[in-house]
Amino acid sequence: MLTVMTSSVAARAETDGERPRITLVLGGARSGKSVYAESLAIAGGAARYLATAQAFDAEMSDRIALHRSRRGEGWTTFEEPLDLVGALQQIATPHAPTLIDCLTLWTSNLLFAERDIEAEGDALAACLPDLAGPAIFVSNEVGLGIVPDNALARRFRDAAGRLNQKIAAASDRVVFVAAGLPLVLKG
Repeated sequence: MLTVMTSSVAARAETDGERPRITLVLGGARSGKSVYAESLAIAGGAARYLATAQAFDAEMSDRIALHRSRRGEGWTTFEEPLDLVGALQQIATPHAPTLIDCLTLWTSNLLFAERDIEAEGDALAACLPDLAGPAIFVSNEVGLGIVPDNALARRFRDAAGRLNQKIAAASDRVVFVAAGLPLVLKG
């Protein structure tokens, strides 16, 4: 079920006509990718935040609270852990970009819900050309380290990598963030 939280600042129309329609921001854990993506999204005024995280424990609750407090004013937040395509189709608007944070957690949610990750990724990539407004996706690049030592972790890593490739192919711009520094890979 899609949950909506609105900030106290009235929405302002986006003024940045140069914004790519679809952007993918990749990076490792604590690389600065979310902060970078947030700066892209809010640059034109108000923005929408589509969160995929679920607070199953205190540590994740703290992470979610940190993200919320960092965003501050100007954001309308939506929460949807599984139906990302449906949520995007419902909330995308030409007047404000939608930041989706993050595809990695969405992949985990799909994995644990025993959903068809490949089909869900295909549906997400297929919906992007017809999306009503700009979207900025955040995702971890999980394939740069050692091969995981168990089947579940390998399955997750492989699914996340394939999803990143699909969304990168469908994106106008792809940025890799390392140590807070963006490197444009595409666009």
